[in-house]
Amino acid sequence: MNRCFSFLMLLFLLIGKVSLAANDVEILRQRFIGELMEQAINKTLIHQLMSSIREDGTWPDINYKDVSRTGFQHGEHLNNLVNLSRAFKKKGSEFKGDKKLKNVINAVLNYWLANDFICENWWWNQIGTPNLLVSVLLIMDNDLTIEQIDKTLPIVGRANLNATGARPSGDRIKIAGILAKTLLFNRDEIQFNEVVRVIEGEIKFATGRGMQYDYSFHHREDRVNNTLSYGLGYADAFAEWAANVSETKYKFPEKSLQLLIDYYLDGICKMMIYGKYPDPGAMNRDITRSDSQREFGTKTLERLLKSTDYRKNELSEIVKIRQGTAITTLSHSTFFWQSEHFTFQRPEFFTSVRMYSTRDCNMEQPYNGEGLMNHHRGDGTNYISRTGDEYYDISPVYDWQKIPGTTVVQKPLLPSENEIQKKGLTDFVGAVTDGKYGAVAFDFKSPHDPLEAKKAWFFFDREYVCLGAGISSESKLPVATALNQCLLRHDVVMMRGNEKSVLNQGEHQLNDVKWIFHDGIGYLFPEPQKVNLSNRPETGSWYKINHQSDSPKEEISKNVFKLWLDHGQQPQNATYQYLVVPSTTELEMSQSGQNRNIQILSNTTEIQAVKHLDLNICQAVFYQSGEIQVLNGLKIGIDSPGLVMIKTDGSVIKEISVADPSRKLGKIHLTVTGKIDKNGDHFKSSWNKEKGSSEISIDLPQTVYAGKSVTVEL
Repeated sequence: MNRCFSFLMLLFLLIGKVSLAANDVEILRQRFIGELMEQAINKTLIHQLMSSIREDGTWPDINYKDVSRTGFQHGEHLNNLVNLSRAFKKKGSEFKGDKKLKNVINAVLNYWLANDFICENWWWNQIGTPNLLVSVLLIMDNDLTIEQIDKTLPIVGRANLNATGARPSGDRIKIAGILAKTLLFNRDEIQFNEVVRVIEGEIKFATGRGMQYDYSFHHREDRVNNTLSYGLGYADAFAEWAANVSETKYKFPEKSLQLLIDYYLDGICKMMIYGKYPDPGAMNRDITRSDSQREFGTKTLERLLKSTDYRKNELSEIVKIRQGTAITTLSHSTFFWQSEHFTFQRPEFFTSVRMYSTRDCNMEQPYNGEGLMNHHRGDGTNYISRTGDEYYDISPVYDWQKIPGTTVVQKPLLPSENEIQKKGLTDFVGAVTDGKYGAVAFDFKSPHDPLEAKKAWFFFDREYVCLGAGISSESKLPVATALNQCLLRHDVVMMRGNEKSVLNQGEHQLNDVKWIFHDGIGYLFPEPQKVNLSNRPETGSWYKINHQSDSPKEEISKNVFKLWLDHGQQPQNATYQYLVVPSTTELEMSQSGQNRNIQILSNTTEIQAVKHLDLNICQAVFYQSGEIQVLNGLKIGIDSPGLVMIKTDGSVIKEISVADPSRKLGKIHLTVTGKIDKNGDHFKSSWNKEKGSSEISIDLPQTVYAGKSVTVEL
């Protein structure tokens, strides 16, 4: 009797588990269908698609012959199919169950199944096409014939874990997601469980492709920063599944959810202006796509909020900022040492510096005919934003040899697009930061031209300092350093001597300039400077920079502001120095002194250093061992190349931050005047009475953390 009862109980439990699993699969299937059906029906579009379709199931405005990497308009055919399917199935739609529409859907799908178009770009075959077709399967479901389903599934099945594109990176998680949706369509609970675990397992740190230990993202082995492209898709895909599997047996563990949220907030959002707009400096070939700099939506954030309470307030703040219901209070100084990218955020402005070294490449290759003039977009690029749209869709008319922050040989024409991607030539590339303030150093040698320079940036609350030294070139062509190139929004005001004037539209060579003001940003010269300035319409086309078949070829014109310094032909050991004052006014510029209480201590090929007198911060770039006088009675020295930032209270050092851009050292050894006798977990100090100085040894991060800053409180 007892054995029989036990057997029945066991059988009951097994049936219950199977039933629960089946219910969870159905719940998930309905959730994904529900998301596909959320989009409103565009009645005009549906009528237009139904009236313009040809008998064979094609549309006259789509080129069905071009399957090249720069063509393949076939995606429009499948997008149309998804829209038609949604209109046919959506509750409340005037087209729901419409027989004429059903005939159109059959014709469109059957045409594709009869031709099975293969693109020269693998992405369409393994991601783009399968993703659109699995959406059709989920939406239409039993309204498709068995024959249609049988022919569609193998095409969708090109998204599988053995596909060539399913490499550990942003694409593997997308392919796994498509496969999982296919298994939901098939109601295959066993294989679905296996694939969901693959999706969950993709959220991890990587030393090759994938999420880096500094929360940047590398899609390829070239180590180019892909955080806002493939890295964003990686986060979006995981968040989609995290939200949908919540409250089911497939729910992701809290550890994975927390890691993804850390990556989203400390990686993705910190490469955005106010967490809302993409940092142009972090963009690659996508900067040559129309509307690519638009503000980001809130869907991924809302999915993450649905999945866990971890860092809920921070996620909610970004949601409100993107919705326009909150003003940003964000402030940070962040260096992504795995990607040589620095970002600096204050509530009223955002700026960044993009670099490269022997550890990585300068720029993404111009895949699929995009980004054809991106040769110099890693050469110390320094974009400046107050509103987030200063560079919106400026790319067609851009001067690609005067990118903000860069020092470039001015060539009559850029080299072939096949010459864009280059490996860096120096290893002293990096930044020092305490999370709030920071300094950046770029020992720059151009892989494109016979040009070298020591370039450094020093960031504070209301302004930052840009220094260049040792600018030398063997080319007979002129060399220029660009301060900015953005959309011309307002009058350009110049201060020369004691005379302030508004510049007429045109191109200007100006002498003895104290400052320039445009669109809420000031450019201040500690010593009167000769500058070049252009504020006039510029022309170009999208097709000039992006050879995709849908790139408009007609010429367009935009008003552009461009400011640069001309170092002349074959400069030898030339220098520059200027301050950028974001989020200021013309009146404030008029009342500012020439240095805004900032002292440039050194601008040589040995040391570049700046001191902010109000903040009591000194930042120094040592390209070799040396020392520098910070205050009367306070010197700081280093026995190797490195970056140092100190905060003082009078002549007393309160805090020291250091970094090793070369990534070669185990420790940094400093000497400072004054007695310091304190030790910590990662540093030691000792007083040398004979020399009248303290010797400080600070341990540096190693392996995947090499290049990261260390801050010591004294």
